[in-house]
Amino acid sequence: MRGNRNKDTKPELRLRSLLHKRGLRYRVAARPLPELRRTADVLFPKPKVAVFVDGCYWHGCPDHLRASSKNVEFWQAKIEGNRARDRETDRLLGEAGWTVVRVWEHEDPAEAASRITAIVGRPTPVRGDANPPTGPNTPGTAAGAGG
Repeated sequence: MRGNRNKDTKPELRLRSLLHKRGLRYRVAARPLPELRRTADVLFPKPKVAVFVDGCYWHGCPDHLRASSKNVEFWQAKIEGNRARDRETDRLLGEAGWTVVRVWEHEDPAEAASRITAIVGRPTPVRGDANPPTGPNTPGTAAGAGG
């Protein structure tokens, strides 16, 4: 298990790149709460938003989890333990006033970035963003303008 990355995975890098292009700034692999031994993959401290990019295998994706053919009991217990820890993390952070966003590794990163941007707010679109945020509060748009 030492060869498994715990940060800077391809899904995390893709998501972070899109968030950065949207003008969002964040912390990487940071603890939302100092007393909680859990690190968020992407952390927005001021709006209190913690983003976790969950791997389909390690976190038991209902759509993509393939059961191991070896050591079945061990891996079932391991993955269920991971899922229980995820639920506990969500609960503890929620009780502390944090919004938790979970993104599956198979999710479209642009859709996940849009979801996170809507929660964090105040995006600044930059050249090259294929899905710039839109709406009445988006910089560069005027509510009620046009005809």
